[in-house]
Amino acid sequence: MERVNSTSLTEFILTGIPYPLRLRTFLFVFFLLIYILTQLGNLLILVTVWVDPQLHARPMYIFLGVLSVIDMGISTIIVPRLMMNFTLGIKPIPFGGCVAQLYFYHFLGSTQCFLYTLMAYDRYLAICQPLRYHILMNAKLSTLLVTGAWVAGSIHGALQAILTFRLPYCGPNQVDYFFCDIPAVLRLACTDTTVNEQVTFVDIGVVVATCFSLILLSYVQITQAILRIRTTDGRRRAFSTCGAHVTVVTVYYVPCAFIYLRPETNSPLDGAAALFPTAITPFLNPLIYTLRNQEVKLALKRMIGVPCSRSEVGFQKKFL
Repeated sequence: MERVNSTSLTEFILTGIPYPLRLRTFLFVFFLLIYILTQLGNLLILVTVWVDPQLHARPMYIFLGVLSVIDMGISTIIVPRLMMNFTLGIKPIPFGGCVAQLYFYHFLGSTQCFLYTLMAYDRYLAICQPLRYHILMNAKLSTLLVTGAWVAGSIHGALQAILTFRLPYCGPNQVDYFFCDIPAVLRLACTDTTVNEQVTFVDIGVVVATCFSLILLSYVQITQAILRIRTTDGRRRAFSTCGAHVTVVTVYYVPCAFIYLRPETNSPLDGAAALFPTAITPFLNPLIYTLRNQEVKLALKRMIGVPCSRSEVGFQKKFL
């Protein structure tokens, strides 16, 4: 591909998200609280899974602990830089910093997609193959699956970063976004980006569509199995183990599909949609998994020494 004979950029300026100036302090404090609560909430989940002997040996909660690590990472990559948009002065990001931000965001984001798929498969085995569950899914296998998700995510992130930054960037250097993401950065390239856009669409489309299809297939089978359970209490307990996962998958996949799997536009809604997978979802995940997952709530009570009620003890004996 022919390169433009011009000086390469050494830094980018992130314009951030549009906002009224009178809300600058409020938005800075808001996203600071979001970031702090995200880190604390996910750290609490991670510690609970690690400390509680009834959780850390179970594949479902190994996946949940890894999800917390990913959420903490995505939030750290994006939110502090977003907060700088609400401070005075122009604070450019170095070219290498932009490369790193794009790589780690797509590395962790794609790993999260793979992890959601593994979590759905785990729930499928637990509900549809309960007698063979401990044979088909154990701690060793779940560790291997998580390792595979990390490796695949790393390859995906590297591919996207290499394809994006192999192009020449000679100016302007203003990224009309709040972080270095593929669509916004490609607009600044000094050459035709059609091939990059097509490869990005196909690559991300394959990852998202494949993972979502497998998750959907798992939950079709899960729903059929739950409906065959005769007791109301049994159906309720089965749905309670899946409700949290369905909620976080929906909150994550819908904005991602809106951003990457549609014709190229420069809509203000892109930034609003991107706040979900980068800031809102990592913040909500600990709340969803503690409010909707009875086992996590019981583990938290055991960890801090709060006695469980009689009904909670009964649930624990029946479910574990």
